[in-house]
Amino acid sequence: MSRPLVIIGDSMLDVDIEGSATRLSPEAPVPVVDTERIWRRPGGAGLAAVLAARADRDVVLVTAVGDDPDGRALTDLLAEAGVTVVALPMSGSTVCKTRIRAAGQSMLRVDHGEGSAAADPLPAQVVEILGYARAVCVADYGRGVTAHPQIRELLGRVAGRVPVVWDPHPRGEPPVAGCRLVTPNQAEAGDNSAESLRVHWDADAVCVTLGPRGALVATVDGSAHHAVPDTVGGGGHGDTCGAGDRFAIAATLALADGKDVHGAVADAVEAASRFVAAGGAVGVSSAAVPGGSADDVQSTAITGDIAEVRDRLRRRGGRLVATGGCFDLLHTGHVRLLRQARDLGDALVVLLNSDASVRALKGPRRPVVADHDRARVLAALACVDAVVIFDEHSPEAALDQLQPDVWVKGGDYAETDLPEAAVVRRHGGEVVLLPTVAGYSSSNLIAAARS
Repeated sequence: MSRPLVIIGDSMLDVDIEGSATRLSPEAPVPVVDTERIWRRPGGAGLAAVLAARADRDVVLVTAVGDDPDGRALTDLLAEAGVTVVALPMSGSTVCKTRIRAAGQSMLRVDHGEGSAAADPLPAQVVEILGYARAVCVADYGRGVTAHPQIRELLGRVAGRVPVVWDPHPRGEPPVAGCRLVTPNQAEAGDNSAESLRVHWDADAVCVTLGPRGALVATVDGSAHHAVPDTVGGGGHGDTCGAGDRFAIAATLALADGKDVHGAVADAVEAASRFVAAGGAVGVSSAAVPGGSADDVQSTAITGDIAEVRDRLRRRGGRLVATGGCFDLLHTGHVRLLRQARDLGDALVVLLNSDASVRALKGPRRPVVADHDRARVLAALACVDAVVIFDEHSPEAALDQLQPDVWVKGGDYAETDLPEAAVVRRHGGEVVLLPTVAGYSSSNLIAAARS
């Protein structure tokens, strides 16, 4: 039996409404936000579990879940991310937090739902899972999970066997004794030093996170400061939503792999800084339905109007990244390339070869999947902001209009092989070649299927 990474804590549904604000309301001197896209993602412990599932195949989330539309949406999003949910009963309705954003900046947050974990006896599955967890991350958001007496008793026993990382909350419960690492941020620590908190909580180590200034960790052997590595750019200027969850998960994974506390904190500082630089939690969100069907949502991201895409995404601010290709049978290598490309900026446009273009490049039996179906699959990925279908052999003409800050291709190319590189550089952009994932090829998959 495999030993899972277990996340315990309070989950919620997070919604981001993104748009542009270019005018004031006639009813009051407030901005009017014209909605362009709506994103949904698990929040709280749910976000921590999704981030863990990106790096680990066996992630279990123990959380309270409401039987209401927001709760069902949350459960579906967790399942899509590969997270196994062990549900605790909830009193009240699922908490939903909605941020309204324009040009990449948060303008307003609206919360609804008052749900908290019920005091009912725990399902037997919780005891079983914690019994063979290889590490535990507690994401406390003050909604009652960590106040449950049985949960606290179990975590106290588990802390003596495997690493327990506790990410505390001002309205939550104090960590159980014996945690390997507790990770308050500077506001949560207040005037207390990391060392005084370590003693107060009877923890092996306490790490106070300092945002773009890294983290200060205290152990029984003393204190040390871990700065953000110089190789991480822009760590202090992105959306910090979810950075604490990313930090705690990275530390948990490192401790589960046998690293000491200082090694785990160093990994966590770098991971959280890269997460913020890449756009924060928006990068792990899924497109939602803004008053229509899922087809309506995707249609806003699939277009042939390059100027409209350029202007719409430029209004949001930040770096515009583009990549391109046939994407005939999407596979793991494609998805990794797209996610890494999105991490290089604030919006990602995929330039997609049309059916005619693919036939000219790869022969009359290609593509296997029609261009609009390929575009729909790409547009459904959270890391893709827009898909533009083009007919030419090369994306040079499309890039001449789009004018991205970064053009990304797989590492099986050399820059001298890319005629479009000169177009990108002429508009002040840069060309980035990302390594490909060995063993993945659409052509090989298609050949194997046909044989």
